[in-house]
Amino acid sequence: MSSPVPEEPERPQTASEILGAALGGAARKAGLDPAQSASTHTVVWSAMGGWRGIVESVLPSLAFVILFTLRPQPLILPLGVSVGLAAMFTIVRLVQKSPPSAALGGLIAAVAAAGLALWTGRGEDNFVPGLITNAVYGSAILVSALIGWSVIGLAAGFLMGEGTAWRTDRRKRRAFFWLGIAWAALFFARLAVQFPLYLAGDVTALGTFKLVMGLPLFAPLIAVTWLVVRALYPRAPSREDAAAA
Repeated sequence: MSSPVPEEPERPQTASEILGAALGGAARKAGLDPAQSASTHTVVWSAMGGWRGIVESVLPSLAFVILFTLRPQPLILPLGVSVGLAAMFTIVRLVQKSPPSAALGGLIAAVAAAGLALWTGRGEDNFVPGLITNAVYGSAILVSALIGWSVIGLAAGFLMGEGTAWRTDRRKRRAFFWLGIAWAALFFARLAVQFPLYLAGDVTALGTFKLVMGLPLFAPLIAVTWLVVRALYPRAPSREDAAAA
């Protein structure tokens, strides 16, 4: 009798593979899956969460800016309305049993920012978490691109089922490098404009530029990233495509 062939132990995942799976999973949940045959408009709209996602993202900050501009004191009024709107959006999602992650994240950020502003008594401190987020994201994406492990590439590699094999393809490495530079530039551009306004204590201008440099810049960069990844991984024609031809 032949002895059974011992099973090979599973290879433990590397840190890059774990990170790629996490990034790719998050991108897929946001509707950014290059393996799917969706139009660029559909993908961008899905990434922003549609009209609901736009309202949930914009309205709390917009309410704070408007109310603070009209009546900066007491500070609790604009902060309370901002947090209240974020809480309302989260509750509505929970009641409707829709994914609450985006609204819940916005609520946590709003509560943290409002708490800091109330503690210091400075309206501009409501924007500190956003400034920190831009600095952290920009730095992480820039460093990952410079060392050849672009987080854009890690996410795309997971989504397209090739893991980190893209690093052996010079064309893909170059594309993911420049996509990483573009995303890092977006976050640092926000910092370059908004941080001086924070130091100057100009809350109205700071809030306005936060909104202007938010979704209006995020959407076109999502579109560019989607188009580049789809060009790097052309989709094989399906039977439906062949029949249509």
